[in-house]
Order: sequence, then C-alpha cells, then structure tokens
Amino acid sequence: MRYIFLSIFLLSALATFAQTDTKLTAQLKAATKGFNGDVGIYVQDLKIGKTAVINADTLFPTASMIKVSILSGLMDKIEKGEMQYNQKLVYRDSLLYAGEDILGSFKDKDTIQLSKVALLMITMSDNTASVWLQKLVGGEYINNWLDANGFKVMRVNSRIPARRPIWEKYGWGVTTPREMCRLFTMIRQGKVVSPAASERMSRMLNRIFWDETSLSQIPPYVQTMSKQGAVDASRSETVLVNAPHGDYVFSIITKNNKDQRWTKDNEADILIKKVSALLWHYYEPGSKWQPAAGVDKYMLNE
Repeated sequence: MRYIFLSIFLLSALATFAQTDTKLTAQLKAATKGFNGDVGIYVQDLKIGKTAVINADTLFPTASMIKVSILSGLMDKIEKGEMQYNQKLVYRDSLLYAGEDILGSFKDKDTIQLSKVALLMITMSDNTASVWLQKLVGGEYINNWLDANGFKVMRVNSRIPARRPIWEKYGWGVTTPREMCRLFTMIRQGKVVSPAASERMSRMLNRIFWDETSLSQIPPYVQTMSKQGAVDASRSETVLVNAPHGDYVFSIITKNNKDQRWTKDNEADILIKKVSALLWHYYEPGSKWQPAAGVDKYMLNE
C-alpha cells in the first residue's frame, strides 16, 4: 500500500513540475531580489498552462483591485434582474469618499446611470463610485458570490462589521496573486456570471486610465484587461494580456513596503514595471517594441 501512496505522490510532484516554468520562475526571483517589502507573483501562460509563482498563495491587501469583485457582484444582480445596467441613480453628498474622484465632484441629487458609475469605478478607480456600488450590491452579497464561485480567500472587508479585524490588517479587500489571476481568467473565458456579463466586464477592464506601470511596458496596440491597487505600504496590479503568442495573465502584489512615497520612482512601482517588461519580452521574444523615447512626460497620471 505504501508503494501506491508513494507512486501517487511522485506522479503529483511530476505533474506540478511539468506545469512550472522553472526558467521564468528563476528570472522573477532575480527581478524581485532585494525588494524592501514582501512580494507575491502568479503568472500563467493560458495557452499552454505553465505557471511561475512566488508567494502566490500568501494573503495580500487588494487595495483597489477588490473593485473587480464588486463589479462581479453587481453583474450578478443585473443578470438576476434585481438591478438594471442603465438604471438612473441619484447621487447624495453622504456617499462622498474623500479624495479627488470625478463622482465626488457631483452635487447632491444629481443623477447618473449605473453603467457610468461602474465605468468610473473600474476605469478611473473612482472610490466614491466604488463605495456607492458596494453599498447597492452589498458587501456580504459580493463575498457570498466569491465563495460560491470557489474563491477561498478573496473577500471584501470594508463596511462589513464581522470582518473588521481583517479590515484592520488588510484594508478594503484581501486576496492572493493566484486568486486575482483566476478571476481575470474566468472573465476572459466568459465564466463570471454569464458570457454576456463577462464580455461587458472585459470591455471595462481594457479601458484603464492608470496605465503608467504594468501597461506602460506592453505595446499600446495589444489589448489588455487590468486593475491596479495602491495604498501607502502596498502596490499591486493584475493584467491579462492578449499577446500574439497567446494570452497570459499575471498578478504582482506587494505589502510591508519600506518605500511609501507617492512618486514615479517608488520602489514597488518600478518593480511592477520591471516584471511586466520581463514577461512581455519572455513571451514575445521576437518583439522589438520598447516604450518610446520621451514618453515618461505623458505618463504622469494623477
């Protein structure tokens, strides 16, 4: 009997090794060496299935990446007929999330379509829009959807009393790099809520305003779905790239960052750009594309 168990173990280990891109893993480890903080990375070539991972199952703050989960819950309610994509909403000053958001400049009792609020949440990462939609959908509803769809740890924490201790540690949301990539892959495959809902989500996620980190290292003519997150001690980005060789998806998340400056040379932001560039040229070795000389002055998104 022990030989049977040993054989099963060896077969499992060999299967895992076969799915691991050891060359890419080594390059990612070299790229992240010396980073002043904690880093988690998950990468998968969706054409052949091979992966490269670094702390891919470690818990990290989502920051604004949790907004993709909010969007998933919203689309689920629309699919069920409980909300309408183009319904009119009435803005109230009590919804304001302090900051420089577009929606926060609205006046009390102004109206706006739900579809535009969702677009602001994803494309501009508008926090007022995000808080509003989370309130409409319900944080528990979103977390129940995540649980029902096989997400073990990705959850909304903010404004859910039972999750306050987790919110105090991780902020608005919590996830792993692997689960972020799983959500994006499900959207790409038409498996979030419905094929139609996934298609609508994909269109939103490829219109991102915040393109100065990972996206700046990918040719502008290549379609991507992405979402970014940033707070003082954590920077993150998840991207699914529709590359010529085939799709690949990656998520890089940092926490406990020593460098907490909000400057273009922030250590974590530079690392995210570095990893994105590494992946593009790894999967597209024949590509001669590089960011245009002088483009930095056009990448000062604020």
